[in-house]
Amino acid sequence: MSKQPVKKKTDDVGTTGHSWDGIEEYNNPLPRWWLWTFYATVVWALIYTIFFPAWPLVNGATAGLLGHSTRANVAEEIAMFEDANAGIKQRLVEAELTEIAADPELNSYAQNAGAAVFRTWCAQCHGAGAQGAQAAGYPSLLDDSWLWGGTIEEIHTTITYGIRYNDDSRFGDMLAFGRDQLLTEEQINQVVAYVQQISGQEHDAALAAEGETLFAENCASCHADDGTGDITLGAPNLTDAIWLYGGDQETLFETLWNGRAGVMPPRGGAPESAVDEALVRAVATYVHSLGGGVASAE
Repeated sequence: MSKQPVKKKTDDVGTTGHSWDGIEEYNNPLPRWWLWTFYATVVWALIYTIFFPAWPLVNGATAGLLGHSTRANVAEEIAMFEDANAGIKQRLVEAELTEIAADPELNSYAQNAGAAVFRTWCAQCHGAGAQGAQAAGYPSLLDDSWLWGGTIEEIHTTITYGIRYNDDSRFGDMLAFGRDQLLTEEQINQVVAYVQQISGQEHDAALAAEGETLFAENCASCHADDGTGDITLGAPNLTDAIWLYGGDQETLFETLWNGRAGVMPPRGGAPESAVDEALVRAVATYVHSLGGGVASAE
C-alpha cells in the first residue's frame, strides 16, 4: 500500500524542513506560559548564584552575599547537641566502667550513644547486630568467646587501643609455621588432625597421635596444653565450636601454614581516634550488654 502525502491547509504553520517517511516536523512556537516559566528559572538561577554558594572553586565554592552555609548549619547543630550532652558525657568519663549499668540515666545515654557509634564505626566488620560479618576473620560479639577478655574493662581497652594497629594495640603473634619453614607440610597435617580431635571433629587418629607432641612443642605455649587458649595473649580456645577463620581441615591448614594477623583500628586514646573517651565508654557499655560480655574481673 503506497503512502499518500500529507496535505496541509494554507493557514498551517511552517515546517522545520525535517522529514521522516513523509512526516514533516512543524515549527510550532512554544507556549507563552512555558517560555515565561523558563525565563523565570533563568533569572532565579542568576539571583541564587549571587546570594548563595553556587560555583565550585578549587577549595570550596563561591560563598554568596548572604554567607549561607549548610556545613556551618550542621556544625552549629552538632555544637548545640555537644553542649547539651556535655554534662552527662563528663559523668560517663568519670564513672567507674562497672557502675555505668547501675545508673539508669547514665546507662540509657551510654546504650543509645554506644549503639549509634557502633553502627557508624564497628558494624562494617562486626555486623549491624554485632553477630560478625559474613567474611571470616570478623568476630561475633554476641557469644562468650573473647580474645583479650570480655569484661567491660577489657572490652574498653580493646576498643581504645585496637588490635595489631600500633605499638599501643593489643598484640598476638600467630606464627606462619609452614611459610617460615618451622614445620613441614606433613607435620602441619598432623597438628591439624590433633586440633580436629580436641575440638570434637572427625579426624585421622594416626595423624592426631603424632600431632599431639608437635602441638605441645609448638602451640601449647599460647593455646595451653589442653588447647583451651589464653585470652591474655589473644590465643583462642581450640576445643569449642567457635572459629574466627574456620575449623575445617583446609582452613586450619591455611592458618598454620601462613599464620593469622587480623587488625582492628583503635577508636580512642590516639591521635587517629575516631571518637572521644566518653563515646568509647558508651560503645564498651553497649557491646558488653549485648549478651557476650562477661562479668567484671574484680
